[in-house]
Amino acid sequence: MKLTQRIALQYIRIKFRLLTAISKKKAAEKAFELFCTPQYRNNKKLPPVFEKAEELQLSMQGKPIIGWRFAATKTDAENNEPVKKALIIHGFGSSVISFDYYVSALTQKGYQVLAFDAPAHGRSPGKKLDALLYKEILKDIITQMGPIHAFIAHSYGGIAISLALEELQSTYPQKLVLIAPATETTTAINGFFNLVALPRTLKPFIEDIILQKGKHSIEWFSIGRAIKNIKAMVLWLQDEDDDITPLKDVLPIQAQNHPHIQFIITKKLGHRLIYKDRQVAHAIINFL
Repeated sequence: MKLTQRIALQYIRIKFRLLTAISKKKAAEKAFELFCTPQYRNNKKLPPVFEKAEELQLSMQGKPIIGWRFAATKTDAENNEPVKKALIIHGFGSSVISFDYYVSALTQKGYQVLAFDAPAHGRSPGKKLDALLYKEILKDIITQMGPIHAFIAHSYGGIAISLALEELQSTYPQKLVLIAPATETTTAINGFFNLVALPRTLKPFIEDIILQKGKHSIEWFSIGRAIKNIKAMVLWLQDEDDDITPLKDVLPIQAQNHPHIQFIITKKLGHRLIYKDRQVAHAIINFL
């Protein structure tokens, strides 16, 4: 962690200690707001493949979002088969521009690829994003731009698309790739509490905010729960050394031996290098 980041984190910790002493409810509201606010925006130059795409400016759930549509460079038109669509879904604080390799590989395999920056991410405006909003936006994209046959989701995008697919229940075959997904929201909240050094007395207040906002308890926001209700064939990739979305959350699901889920466990790739690894990428493309 850089010096400026350490100073900023120390300031936040002091701020919440003081705010908690004044009002636990207000401190919890501000903490949840911070939890939903990306601290980094990936606005790097567009990769070459993005410069050739059709840029999409849409409004989903009342939020403006920027996206791209990539035409398939190889099709099955000679077999009178419609072009299949794939959707790429990024994680918290990220952008779909980080997945340019997958765009190129999928279009060469005959997919039309859709990719969007969620609100407050990449080139889409906004300041906050929670799993409920992300889920609803993905549902809108699938409904308005589908049918979508394949999904590649990393980290926070993994729980959002899992919750979306659970509710949509497609009538056509789909494939879902989960790369180091945010499997359990309880783990994410606990990690946030540890990072910011929040007083544990705020936990019930934040859980109540989630309950009021999402109409479900924090435990409901779980891929482990939702995956049982998803009909898609799933490829789940997880690294042993991931300290953000840990393997310990995945092992109980793997032990259930769901017939529609295939697991690949990697080593020494962590949370972000995993989707950049060429062996991982080849496994994903072959699965799709």
